[in-house]
Amino acid sequence: MTIALVVLAVLLWCWLLLSCLPAGVEGHMPMPYLIALIPLLWVPSLVMAVVSACFHAWVPLCAFVLAAAASVARLWPYWNPARSRAAQRETYCETSSDGNGNSNNDNGGGDKTTAVRSLRMMTVNCRYGRANAHDIVQAVRSRHIDVLATQETTDDLIERLREAGLGDLLPYRQSGTGKTTDNGGFNVLFSRYQPTRSSTSIVHIPAADVPSMTIDLLPSPQAPAGDAYHVMLASAHPKSPMRGCPAWSAGIRGLSAIAGMASGEPHGIGVVMGDLNSSIEHPSFRALLAGGFHDASRTQATRFIATFPSWLKWPHLELDHVLFTDGLKPSGVESFIIDGTDHYALTATLTLD
Repeated sequence: MTIALVVLAVLLWCWLLLSCLPAGVEGHMPMPYLIALIPLLWVPSLVMAVVSACFHAWVPLCAFVLAAAASVARLWPYWNPARSRAAQRETYCETSSDGNGNSNNDNGGGDKTTAVRSLRMMTVNCRYGRANAHDIVQAVRSRHIDVLATQETTDDLIERLREAGLGDLLPYRQSGTGKTTDNGGFNVLFSRYQPTRSSTSIVHIPAADVPSMTIDLLPSPQAPAGDAYHVMLASAHPKSPMRGCPAWSAGIRGLSAIAGMASGEPHGIGVVMGDLNSSIEHPSFRALLAGGFHDASRTQATRFIATFPSWLKWPHLELDHVLFTDGLKPSGVESFIIDGTDHYALTATLTLD
């Protein structure tokens, strides 16, 4: 029995170490799913530790206890107080872009620079367009959302959102181009503020288009227009591993190009929101962060934010994210249920640092 327990302990540690693979290497079934479950390995580890104690198998007992500790320790950054940071239009105005990705819609002209320091974000995977439109609009209204990112959006959902009054709250919209190869639907951005630029897809990844808007924010109403921060927003949804593991990994890592674009202009800031089908355990997601992004929930570090699946009380994974580059600080990161979808909606306030 001791030998069997030792073998199980070795297998458990091999499972834990999958998270240490180089980015992209984990792009083969079933590794993405095994890696996603690593934070939950403390459960079987403790069970096997009890079994080892019953058989007086002290070596595997120590191995299982250490494995449980290693699994739980991965969630510590979500509660680390040292890193915690407290922190209208009547119709839709669909923005369009020219060949250079510049917005052609100015809705009558005028200065598009917005004299606010914070943007309240919300992202939600709409599950093939089945999400309850009235729930989404009510959340936008009650939570004072400035920018909404949706994934797995359909034309029917767009119409239901219009009928529910989203255009009165967020009049500007930029959609990705719907394709037969989209993973569940197309991605969309809705904004309270008029963008200075927009694009149907700011970066090309093997998944649905990644629409973008750039909103210029002034740190104060008195600041000159030249001091505006150019906040480049994107709604993204890389493929799930079941739709192709190599494409899943390439899509996640490919989003890091947005951080490079933002850093290439003065006062440029990049923000990526959406169902990224990955967590901090995945090497590909950590490679995306290493490209210049910060995760809002981990940076706020007040608690673990559940985003999937919405129909279970426990366990949960964090697959939806709000990412941002230097220049912003997050607060008010939380998730909540929208009827009709299997993901939680995720909100965060991003404030000029």
